[in-house]
Amino acid sequence: MRPARLCLLLLALLGAAAALSSSARAATTADLVSVQLRALESPAAAAALVVTDAALPATHAPLPAVALEDAVAPSGQSFRLIASQSAPRELTLHSYHEITDTWATVGSVDLPGPLTRVQPAARGFVVAVTDDTGPRDYLVEVTLARNTLPLTDWIVIVVYLIAMLGVGWLCYQQEQRKKASTDDYFLAGRNIPWWAAGISLYATGTSALSFIAIPAFTFANNWLYLGQQLLGVLGLIYVAYKMIPVLRRLNLTSIYHFLEMRFHPSIRLMSSALTIAFQLIGRLSIVLYLPALAISAVTGANVVACIVLMGLVTTAYTLIGGMKAVIWTDVIQVFVMIGGALFAIGYIIHGIDGGLPAMLELTSAEQKTRMFDFSWDLTTPTIWAITLVVLTDIPTWPREQVMMQRVFATRDDRSARSSVLTLAAVLLPGTILFYAIGSALYAFYKTHPDHLNPLIDTDATFPVFIAAELPVGITGLIIAGLFAASMSTLSSGLNSVATLTSVDFYERLVKKANSATSLRLAYAVTIFSGLVSTAVAVLFSFFDIKSMFDAGLQLTAMLGGGFAGTYALGLFTRRANWQGALIGTAASVATAVLLRTHVSPILLNPAAVAACMIVGYIASYAFPAPRQDLTGLTVYTPRAKPIVTKG
Repeated sequence: MRPARLCLLLLALLGAAAALSSSARAATTADLVSVQLRALESPAAAAALVVTDAALPATHAPLPAVALEDAVAPSGQSFRLIASQSAPRELTLHSYHEITDTWATVGSVDLPGPLTRVQPAARGFVVAVTDDTGPRDYLVEVTLARNTLPLTDWIVIVVYLIAMLGVGWLCYQQEQRKKASTDDYFLAGRNIPWWAAGISLYATGTSALSFIAIPAFTFANNWLYLGQQLLGVLGLIYVAYKMIPVLRRLNLTSIYHFLEMRFHPSIRLMSSALTIAFQLIGRLSIVLYLPALAISAVTGANVVACIVLMGLVTTAYTLIGGMKAVIWTDVIQVFVMIGGALFAIGYIIHGIDGGLPAMLELTSAEQKTRMFDFSWDLTTPTIWAITLVVLTDIPTWPREQVMMQRVFATRDDRSARSSVLTLAAVLLPGTILFYAIGSALYAFYKTHPDHLNPLIDTDATFPVFIAAELPVGITGLIIAGLFAASMSTLSSGLNSVATLTSVDFYERLVKKANSATSLRLAYAVTIFSGLVSTAVAVLFSFFDIKSMFDAGLQLTAMLGGGFAGTYALGLFTRRANWQGALIGTAASVATAVLLRTHVSPILLNPAAVAACMIVGYIASYAFPAPRQDLTGLTVYTPRAKPIVTKG
């Protein structure tokens, strides 16, 4: 069976499975959490639990009750707790949500005696009570009450993941019928249809960041980052017609081979090494961490355990999948993601009192859908910052091996161009959809504050809504699509790291390199990369990173700005040389590090890229001009016909 037909069959089966269950559910705060009372062993143990750094904002919605001793306790990332007494021996906890500026009653607990003191603690309060034995300290704590998915959802998740493995196994079996080669494993034999490559480009650039981080960001903030996508679509059209044909006609496997042809082998090796570091420390770790947050919020499982499980399973899957399996599973996952997102936003709007008109009125009044900021504030994503991002992103678009690998997997330069145009057609509506989900969630929780979970981080808002509010079966399908899409991005990254290691280092530096050894090295690097990215994701779980969306932008600038600028130098100038490119890369990294805490995260990458381009171009005049033939290496000197080259 061909992969495309299998994709359609699996989508139909999964849709039918989800449709079998349509029982709705709506969980209030009391369903999601409970208030527990626990005796403490000693005054020292009580003192160790007390925190003093939590406070309510200067302006906030009126308190629902009189707070005992003005004590405020921290809870989830954007939540605060206060305690009140409605009866002499009853303590009631109330949660305040900073983003929606709303209060909700969490629950109550009966005390064993009169209350004499209240002190804030993490997710609750340390209280002093006089019981039958005398004065004693207790911990009143908010804990998760509902932490498991129904059996139907688990069945849908398991079936979905098995189906993804089936696609990978089918592609593996097809490759086994012919002699395996690096071209088959890394580029799917350069025989992928343009539309599948385009959809895969979208899947690779979105996944968990779209499903979790973007709705979380717009839920907490606004739509200012959307301007980048609006202008970026126009940039993709230019990329498709002017840049992609130049690069596709070189018949490369590694995009960094272009940098060797244009500049010097050292530039190729440096850029490839920086890309590997960026994938392992940045992107791959983030796409592991975010879904782990979702699993933890939905099931109550330990975040670290979720990271390790997903990392190990995906690493094992990538070993046998190859690029063909990655692309065809991407196609399925995009349809599941978009379908699930459409169902979710419709369900959210249906749950808002007043429906769509009320949502639009509320989000507009509170500027939650504001897209343009014309101020000169360098700490926010203004329209000027967005414009700089796009202007520096267009000439450096080929910088990512994980994206260009899909472009190179198409049949010819015309198909490669069509794949990027497909990405442009899907990108804007898909991005708007996920931005709208965040705004819809804000309106929903603003009007239903008693449905908020006061223990979660902001990045877990949408996954928790999926688990708590959507019908059984649909929840399982959307969560499965979220996990599988993130695993697809991880497998794509692992495959690209293995490709770069084999092609840019082994095949480039070893004199008698051969395909069999290159493939074995790729397998070993896949395992190593999976372990490293998993370990870094575990480290992320120990830090309070307020927005993984901003964290991803910072890592992109610090690890990716330098080699990105070298593409602009190579494609759009004739005078730039390898010495200037090296100096520009050093200037780029220094710029990103120095500006990291002074400007908006969205400005870091354009600043780093601009530093590389400007410093690199000027520095090039201190050295001799390039002497090699530039035919086919710049947009001014395109090659009319493809050349045959390896690597």
